Amino acid sequence: MTPRRRFWHVAGAGTAFQAGSAAVDSATVMSALVFQLTGSTVAVGAVSTILRLGWLLPQLFVGYFAGRGTSSMPFYIAGAFGRTAAIAILAIVLWIGAAAGWTHATLGGLTLGLWVLYAFLSGIVGVPYNDIVARSVPSERRSRMLSIRFFGGGIVALVVAALADNLLQTLDFPTSYGAVLGIAAFLMLLSSLIFTAMGEPEQKSPSNAASSFTAYLREGAVTFQNDPVFRRFVFAQWCGGAVLIAAPFFVVAADHLGLGLENVALLLGAQTLGALAGNPLWGWWGDSLGKLSLMRAIAIARTAPPIALLVLLLMPFPPELVAPILLVVFFVLGALANGLTIAVIGLLMEISPDDRRPAYSGYFNALTAPAFVLPLVGGFAVAALGTWIVFATALAAAIGQAMFLVKIDVRE
Repeated sequence: MTPRRRFWHVAGAGTAFQAGSAAVDSATVMSALVFQLTGSTVAVGAVSTILRLGWLLPQLFVGYFAGRGTSSMPFYIAGAFGRTAAIAILAIVLWIGAAAGWTHATLGGLTLGLWVLYAFLSGIVGVPYNDIVARSVPSERRSRMLSIRFFGGGIVALVVAALADNLLQTLDFPTSYGAVLGIAAFLMLLSSLIFTAMGEPEQKSPSNAASSFTAYLREGAVTFQNDPVFRRFVFAQWCGGAVLIAAPFFVVAADHLGLGLENVALLLGAQTLGALAGNPLWGWWGDSLGKLSLMRAIAIARTAPPIALLVLLLMPFPPELVAPILLVVFFVLGALANGLTIAVIGLLMEISPDDRRPAYSGYFNALTAPAFVLPLVGGFAVAALGTWIVFATALAAAIGQAMFLVKIDVRE
């Protein structure tokens, strides 16, 4: 397959997945679903924590096994089709449970259980995806490819948001969410089929794999100690993970401010529009000015949403202005989320040696995983102190991330 065709296969698969993942977005759809089923802010905080830990922790092990093998595609197939099945099962459970009259508590427990399965199966995908994409798309075209993925996915996600809004307004709860998750499962299946149809390019250099898992872990510790760029990037990502302590509570705060959870699809639409608007800028910035420059800009911009929520929560504000401001906040969140993904994936690929890319991905994601427990901690903090505390923490973490990124020099 030609490099041009590989480029468009990767972008097309990403487009379908991006649209599908919007329908199971942890900060809007899933947080609203879990909050309505359980009424617990701790459970809402667990949604984001489960997703991030499930995404990150398996990558340490997948990085080792993928590095020892000759092909990354089998790992991608297991994770991609597995997570699709998990979301499809959850959609069926919500539909059947609603028809059978299961209690919200039962459905809430099943939802969180299947969400755990989805998250950890997704985590299998990360290492092989980064490795295959890095071998399929040249560095100078990766940011542009990711921006096309997010732009195309955003266009389809707008259609998904419109369908979701109609379903949430017309179908009974939680059948409506089952229908939305069914759409997500279909799009994820399409994404998996497009990516696997591309095949896998041959490795240009032999993999430099550790002789055992113990040696692999030891090499990870040495890498963290001896590679200053990698180490500072990990520190920056710890702060970046802490910013997400507020992620699942934007919809909770919106509900407290008077914008009911039945309007979650409206917030998802604003978030999707923001993602669309930012993509051309992020793609140009990453390829022209560098991934590190983009990462720094995103970190600084991430201070804006928590500042806005702190103002809304702690200061008197005309009620008629609350909804427009929240829509702007979700617009910005969408734009920054895509920019952050483009920057993190691009920078990690750039600093990883070609013969150790699976290992570097595994080390990086395992080392940064602890920070993503914070949304669960945030659930307890919100229950005790109110929603303002997670936004104040997110603001401080965004400032910390920017400070660490300023100290990184990729030439070291």
